[in-house]
Formats: sequence, C-alpha cells, structure tokens
Amino acid sequence: MFKTFIVGVILGVAATAGILYSVPVVDLKREPSLIVVHPNLGNTESFHINVPMDRIVIGAPAQAEPVPPDLDWPEDERFAGLRAELFKIRNAKDTVVGVASRISGNGAATGRTIEWVLHLPARGSIYATLAPEPLEGGDRVGELRAGTREFSNLNGQITERWVQDQTGFQDAPAGRIELITAFVAREPES
Repeated sequence: MFKTFIVGVILGVAATAGILYSVPVVDLKREPSLIVVHPNLGNTESFHINVPMDRIVIGAPAQAEPVPPDLDWPEDERFAGLRAELFKIRNAKDTVVGVASRISGNGAATGRTIEWVLHLPARGSIYATLAPEPLEGGDRVGELRAGTREFSNLNGQITERWVQDQTGFQDAPAGRIELITAFVAREPES
C-alpha cells in the first residue's frame, strides 16, 4: 500500500511538471524597447505616467486622502518631510512596461531631495537622483546613480517634466509626468 502511495506521488509530480511545462501559467512577453540612438552621444528613451490613473500609492505625513485610502504613514519624525509615490510607467506606445517610485524629501533629516527608481522587469532597474530645484522651464534634471542588468554599465542623466493636460475633456488625466533618459556606456576602467 505504501509503495503504491509513493508511486502515485511521484507520477503526480511528474504529470504536474509536464502540464506546467507545456501550458505556461503566466505568459509574459517583453515589450520592445523604444530607444533612440544618437551617433557618438549614447541613447535616449522616454517614459511617461498618466496622473492620476497610473498612480498606485501616494503617501505623506498628515495627507488628507492617501492612496490607498487605508494607508498609514509612519509617525516617526524621520519621515516628517517625505512623500512617497508608486506609479505604473508607460513607453511611447502608451504600454505599461514597469513600475516607478518617486521619493521627495524636505525635512531636517533628509534635506531637499528627489529620487526615482524605475523598474523594467525584463530589463533591469534605474536609480537616479534629481536636483530639487527645477530649471527655468520647470524640468528637473538628475543623474543615473546605479543600475542593474542592462543599465549596470551606463552613465547619464534623467529629466523629469510635468505636462499639463490641455484637452479639457472631463475624464482626461490631470497631466502626465515624462521621464526622459539619456545614457551612454561607461568608459572601461584601465
């Protein structure tokens, strides 16, 4: 009886593995990268976030309406000047290609800071810090601090731009955040 049970378990595991191999549980496909290559100047790629539709989480101390509504912000004074947001990010074809987090701080412990982390599941992650003060046109420019996988050997900058909605439609987004990356390969260390 025990031998029959063991044989049944082994056959069950083998059948399950065979079914999972032939019928994928999750059908992930990589969205093609929409990169513009500039001769001798690296490459640029643009992402955008439709606000408020692509906002997943927004949190800050004493925020009247956080997203999600039951979000509890930590009471610790170290987090007093921080604001954290999590977004879906889209490529130029308006297809969701990953997630991004934006942390902005204006507190005694953190000083003035803006940090972005973009995670593109099929490609890697980008960590960038931006100047807290916008340029004359309203853009914020910062630099790539670290990257993983295909972004690990790159240097460059990232630009954050707010584009107000001009359509006037009732259900139109309030606007969009554009993130434009300009990366070049690092020089090999000698």
